Amino acid sequence: MSVVTTARNMVSVPFVDLQAQYALLSDEIEETILRSLRSTDYILGDEVEIFEQEFAAYCGTDFAVGVDSGFSALELALRAYGIGPGDEVITVANTFVATAFAISSTGATPILVDIAFDTFNLDVNQLEGVITPKTKAIIPVHLYGHPAEMDCIMDVAGKHGLIVIEDACQAHGARYRQQRAGSIGHAAAFSFYPAKNLGACGDGGMVVTNDPRVAKEIRMLRNYGQREKYLHSVQGYNRRLDTLQASVLRVKLRHLDDWNSERRNHAELYGRLLGGSTVEIPLTSQLTEPVWHLYVVRSTVRAKLQAWLDEHNISTGIHYPVPVHLQPAYRSLGYHRGDFPVSERYCEEILSLPMYAELSPTLIERVVEVIVEFGQDKP
Repeated sequence: MSVVTTARNMVSVPFVDLQAQYALLSDEIEETILRSLRSTDYILGDEVEIFEQEFAAYCGTDFAVGVDSGFSALELALRAYGIGPGDEVITVANTFVATAFAISSTGATPILVDIAFDTFNLDVNQLEGVITPKTKAIIPVHLYGHPAEMDCIMDVAGKHGLIVIEDACQAHGARYRQQRAGSIGHAAAFSFYPAKNLGACGDGGMVVTNDPRVAKEIRMLRNYGQREKYLHSVQGYNRRLDTLQASVLRVKLRHLDDWNSERRNHAELYGRLLGGSTVEIPLTSQLTEPVWHLYVVRSTVRAKLQAWLDEHNISTGIHYPVPVHLQPAYRSLGYHRGDFPVSERYCEEILSLPMYAELSPTLIERVVEVIVEFGQDKP
């Protein structure tokens, strides 16, 4: 979707504009796709291995294994650590449901905790209270590109002998105490869904780790459990990253830090202009360098505000309107409304404003102008 002027002389602001990014890189992307097509090396080709090496170096890990989605990255990381039926894995109620689905797909049970009141991420003070003899792992989520409180999480995990798998699917390039997201836990999962900070021309994912055994296991699991062709050492899956997608991601990885810098500039401008408005702006920790996959504000009159922005041709999103414990798919977990009050409250108030690297200051100013008008005219 491109920026246009309506008959009412109002600028339309898209929530995300993938065409703007493609326009900047079209020659590079088309060249690398054509090169991959001519090679006919479509499945686990050289581009996949090279991208794995480049992405591991970028994250500061020893290994990276390309898979077909962020969901698969989480699931296969869990399986590589031997997590399965009868085990419990702790994660947060405020996340995209795929985090919990990945746990369930192994046969393990998701155990949820609430988020901290001043952040969208896991409340570390609740961790030890839900650990049982069945607990095997923790999946902290770096939601919206904001790293979770990893020092405390790793301390608790170390104390209880637990594995930590970072859900970094929205946090490509983010830092916690100068360490890249994905390099702090035992392993991490990334998604390359097209709208992510580092997005493919389709779907894709990656597991990063410093554990050679885990990397080797995931390489087998993603490719039918093969150590070599037609020799299947374990029961595996078809979860491979396409060569074409790897070639595109290699092009985009070279631009990721610049794009993240632009997102930080946009977030700073949003925060400065929205200060004193009727919406609650997101807070950041001095320990982190977020990458602002999403810019999420809060409003007690979210539905009215979203409708007002829509009337003024400003696209928004809600990430995510229903917390995991209230999803119909998870009635069996036995949670009820009121069990995670902060997550429930935030899910009723959150609103994602337009955010992408190519977003201009002029468009941000337009978004803020309309929000301020709402506070004045639509109490």
